[in-house]
Amino acid sequence: MSNRKIELLAPAGNFEKLEIAIHYGADAVYIAGKEFSLRNFSGNFTIDEMRKAVKFAHDQRIKVYVACNIYSRNPEQKAIKEYLKELGDIGPDAVIIADPGILMEAGKIIPQIPLHLSTQANTTNYKSVRFWEKFGIKRINTARELSLKEIRDIVSHSSIEIEAFVHGSMCISYSGRCLLSSFMTNRSSNLGECSHPCRWKYAVVEAKRPGEYFPIEENKSGTYVLNSKDLCMIEHIPEIIESGLSSIKIEGRMKGINYVATAVKVYREAIDSYYENPDNFKIQKYWIDELNKISHRGYCTGFYFADPKQISPNFEYSINTGQLFVGKVINQTSHKSVNIDVRNKIFKKDTVEILTRNGPSRKDKIMEIIDRNGEPLLFAQPGSKVSISLNNNCLPNDLIRRLQV
Repeated sequence: MSNRKIELLAPAGNFEKLEIAIHYGADAVYIAGKEFSLRNFSGNFTIDEMRKAVKFAHDQRIKVYVACNIYSRNPEQKAIKEYLKELGDIGPDAVIIADPGILMEAGKIIPQIPLHLSTQANTTNYKSVRFWEKFGIKRINTARELSLKEIRDIVSHSSIEIEAFVHGSMCISYSGRCLLSSFMTNRSSNLGECSHPCRWKYAVVEAKRPGEYFPIEENKSGTYVLNSKDLCMIEHIPEIIESGLSSIKIEGRMKGINYVATAVKVYREAIDSYYENPDNFKIQKYWIDELNKISHRGYCTGFYFADPKQISPNFEYSINTGQLFVGKVINQTSHKSVNIDVRNKIFKKDTVEILTRNGPSRKDKIMEIIDRNGEPLLFAQPGSKVSISLNNNCLPNDLIRRLQV
């Protein structure tokens, strides 16, 4: 195991998600511009926003990696070249690339910026790592299909940094490279335009019986043939750290801030707890509880332990255990009174919980709601900014959730 503490790398699909990821303990975030990444519909950053984001993160000693990991086409070459020049001026801590052509251009245009290889490049062995190292790659995100044993072997035979996903959505595809979306909706997943047809409902139709649909496996929500479970390695943090990985990555640039906050908080606490006392490390029940409060499709350990049951499709619909994200703390106005940005309707006397940076969520109650004119309210609508009185203090960017009845 390396003497250096493993990095926690979090998704940031826009500036708010970046702030949230940093607030809850990310060591680094990965972002993208409006084009040339695999999540073109996640909001992303204009060049000016990216410059602001990098400065904001660097002021707090947080690293920023920019994804430019599409497999590009001929007409895009000039635009990519210009984009790389702009990244050179902004100065992120690394650029994440999959396409060898983009890698070659980046080596010429931004030699001062480290280059990371995306999981899309499908690196499955240590000799491939050595190959990419010759072309200037400083870190590699391994193929999704590898077991933890294979990752340990790669780390032990490599001199550059190795990174792997530990939490979030998984694709029914090879290292995230899928053609379903291209065939079915003419939107290429490899160009950042995936329409997620693997999440759709399916049935079988016999050729001579048009209109007669036979479900393959069904529950009350429909039939899901290709829908994968979500990856969750929180119960295996010791094995992950001891594998020698330099960085562990949370998937989810298109997910909301409640997801980002919860996932980052839990993995931050688990990592810190392990390093503080590895011999007596213990999984905390509330870590599992917190991850179960965010929407997911059932959790699994993916390919890490070569267990076929873990990588079978999930025939269940998305799981949400009843926690509703209702607001984000903007600032504290007085003792136990805070301004919040309301995301879902709240009522006076609502029982809520505060997602704090450390420890279990804190139960609380909304004692008062005051509008911007100082008038008391019985409830507040989504999109409004109000002041609420609680029984406990909060920090800016703490999230507030309510138990749905």
